[in-house]
Amino acid sequence: MANEYEIAVEGKAYLLRPDTPKEGRERPQRPGETEDDLSEPLRGQARDAGLIMKPSKRTPNTLYALEATEYAQQHGKFLEFHHAAYKAFWEDRQDIGEMEILHKVAHEVDLDADEMVKGLEEKTYAETVMSQYQEALGYGISGIPTFLVGNLLFTGAQPYGTFKMAMERYLTEGVPPAPES
Repeated sequence: MANEYEIAVEGKAYLLRPDTPKEGRERPQRPGETEDDLSEPLRGQARDAGLIMKPSKRTPNTLYALEATEYAQQHGKFLEFHHAAYKAFWEDRQDIGEMEILHKVAHEVDLDADEMVKGLEEKTYAETVMSQYQEALGYGISGIPTFLVGNLLFTGAQPYGTFKMAMERYLTEGVPPAPES
């Protein structure tokens, strides 16, 4: 979509489960889940959006992953890193709360993985991530993924048609003029 409409995609951090301990926690299988499939409605939403989402046995603490994503964004690789981290967690069932997994993901998308890990260890991106999280809470956001296209806000895995419709609506309604100086 970013290429089709020549738009920039900006990611912002959101801590879905801020109470998750640093080492993560065991995630019990939920009713209706199988070894390879989430329960409804997530199973259907993922299928409709063309996503692979296998249930994880652990819930990771995602703070490092969010900070790594901010590093990737500041180095022009947000989407590449985001997609690779998604694959690592949802398809390959890797624990994205672990520094070595994030290092591997960064390396896969041609980021300086050692520099990124150093930044995570030094908490270089922690303040930015927490500021973005607080901003989201201020807007009333309570789930992920959440998307903002113009003034249209929607949450959850969505089929491509939903994004296309949102972009067409945004383009049809026009961009508000910039305030005069």
